[in-house]
Amino acid sequence: MASAAKAILWVDDEAELLEPHRLLLAGKGYEVATATNADDALELLRRRPWDLLLLDEQMPGTRGLEAHRAIRELAPSMPVVMVTKSEEDATLKEAIGANIRDYLVKPVTPRQLLAVVTRILEGPLIRSQALARAFVERFRAIEAEGHRGLDWRGWIERYAELARWDVELAEAGEQGLHESLQGLYPDLRRAFADFMRTEYPRWLRALDGDRPPLSVDVVAEFVLPVLARARRVLFVVVDCLRADQWQAIMPLLAGEFEVEVTHYYGILPTATPYARNALFSGLFPAEIAERHPEWWGERDDESLNAHERELLVAQLAALGQPVPVRYVKVATAADAAELERRLPGAMAGDGMHAFVFNFVDQLIHGRSESSVLAEVARDEVALRALTRQWFERSALRALLAEAARRQVPVVVTSDHGALRCDTPATVFARRDASANLRYKFAEDLRAERPEQALLFTNPADLRLPPRPGGYNTLLAAGDAFFVYPTRLREYQARYRGTFLHGGVTPEEVILPVALLTPRR
Repeated sequence: MASAAKAILWVDDEAELLEPHRLLLAGKGYEVATATNADDALELLRRRPWDLLLLDEQMPGTRGLEAHRAIRELAPSMPVVMVTKSEEDATLKEAIGANIRDYLVKPVTPRQLLAVVTRILEGPLIRSQALARAFVERFRAIEAEGHRGLDWRGWIERYAELARWDVELAEAGEQGLHESLQGLYPDLRRAFADFMRTEYPRWLRALDGDRPPLSVDVVAEFVLPVLARARRVLFVVVDCLRADQWQAIMPLLAGEFEVEVTHYYGILPTATPYARNALFSGLFPAEIAERHPEWWGERDDESLNAHERELLVAQLAALGQPVPVRYVKVATAADAAELERRLPGAMAGDGMHAFVFNFVDQLIHGRSESSVLAEVARDEVALRALTRQWFERSALRALLAEAARRQVPVVVTSDHGALRCDTPATVFARRDASANLRYKFAEDLRAERPEQALLFTNPADLRLPPRPGGYNTLLAAGDAFFVYPTRLREYQARYRGTFLHGGVTPEEVILPVALLTPRR
């Protein structure tokens, strides 16, 4: 069934002179009606809906902009294009202030008018069709290429590309194409796990060889060069922020910053005690335990991250940059309110101003405990939307705005990502096994299905602290979460569909690093 023609109402006291324009629009399939004054236009708006209004500003009686308030009350979402002979700046600014969609100065050629009408009425469909064509072409190419044979650079490019498609297709409402994209991920994750099984230990054995930037390199490679140029830098770590979530946030910053994005690989396990301590210290967990035993021990996860400022100060001193360090962790609503209250002094003085924001990680963990959060953030698309909504009104957004105002460069990154996990993976272990759902340590440990996990029998392969008697490390691959045979149903009911981290997938490992340079 053919769709109805888009309806355009043109309000102009010189309607007889508009016939060539009307005929061109009619020839392109638009229905065009005219009115010669604002009162007649309002009457037509009361009778039926219109897709677009072309409004003359200078008419006898009520001016176009004067009529605009009444027009908005009748059709608040209808786009309005101002068509006027006036070239005065005051008129243009008044139109912009009234939220006029576009502004044309007479004389207007039929082609100029058609371009504006097409962009407003057909632009979303044209862009959607172009996006669909581009994705289908690229989708076929990726299917033909496969994921095997990618090096570490290739994996960054592949995952970053899929994250962009994920965001664009979801925002365009291309549900069918978005589902096709999701079909690429299972094989992507399997291939990535196989890649990391061999390459990650090799990187750690030969740190001077060809390898990606890792958590231990972030400060030295990405933050210190900025500090050397600007004498002060804002270093922001958003706990558990994925690449696709950053893609959703990034457009909100374009007006204030020039944004450059690269990526690094988080260390394994992709969990806060290991990844974020490595980021702030520039050391692997085994090195932290050896050099700073007072800051590392077999305690609960939260206390393992109690010395991030001290680790950062020690790293800067080791790198020959003993600059002043300010460290702030924003973990509660009270912390956020306090930060916003003290914003003017948040970046006072030279040196490094480091901030950790825990909201995204808390959202992900809280989701498994709250049915309301589970419904609001039911999948990756909803989680991105919720993250963006938080960011728009967050203390982090206010902090970045202050940095832009003060011309302070910013480096934003994450310590690890997360993954929605739907597949229970049975593991066998003794009572000494750790309790984590995406990674486990134990002397005797194995997965029922080896393809669901990476097993490392030597802690040195991961540069993890040694334990008496030695231990194995099991890291989840794909969307698996670990369950015990004796508690299978309990774990399935509680954790299926939750977002977890600690395993080996691109979503957890490949992380964005963004340099935000304030616009002058």
